[in-house]
Amino acid sequence: MTWQEFTALLALATAMSFTPGPNTTLSTALAANRGLRGALPFVLAVPVGWGALLILSAAGLGTVLLAWPTLRLALQWAGLAYLLWLAFKLSQNSKLGSAQSGALTVGFWQGAALQFVNVKAWMLALTIVAGWIAGRDDALARMAVVLPVMLAYAFVSNFLYASAGALLRGWLASGRRLLWFNRAMALVLVSTVVWMAASH
Repeated sequence: MTWQEFTALLALATAMSFTPGPNTTLSTALAANRGLRGALPFVLAVPVGWGALLILSAAGLGTVLLAWPTLRLALQWAGLAYLLWLAFKLSQNSKLGSAQSGALTVGFWQGAALQFVNVKAWMLALTIVAGWIAGRDDALARMAVVLPVMLAYAFVSNFLYASAGALLRGWLASGRRLLWFNRAMALVLVSTVVWMAASH
């Protein structure tokens, strides 16, 4: 991989990982509601699930999805429905929770599975496979470079968003601030769902 290709990969990773999306919104909301510790299972799940998605895309799963529009649509709508459900649950929560409380939670396995119904994650995986890996003689060597970079970006971006959410906990504890914060986060999730539905 040339340094120009690597630089382009870093630019794409930065743009896709640090812009708001379902993962970063949930990382922020979970940490604001449950603390950084309570959000960590989800923050750790994102790179694990997304890494598996990237590997499977490189192995040909992305081609299967593109070849079967019905399967792609079913996956897309299942993901959108799940995000809407999470947005609804989030919009109803008005009390801070702890890592052990019954407040809104998305566990490790839910977070990893969410990557497979996250249209933004699929778009990024397919773009990377098409632009940096597929059809190259050194595809495995390229994957050995691309995968750790993307896992690092997925973790760091979600950890930073979660840290921001955790820093807001003290301020959110007063009055109805948490409820309005959660409703704003729910609105961001709904907006993401609308964008994903409209763009596909």
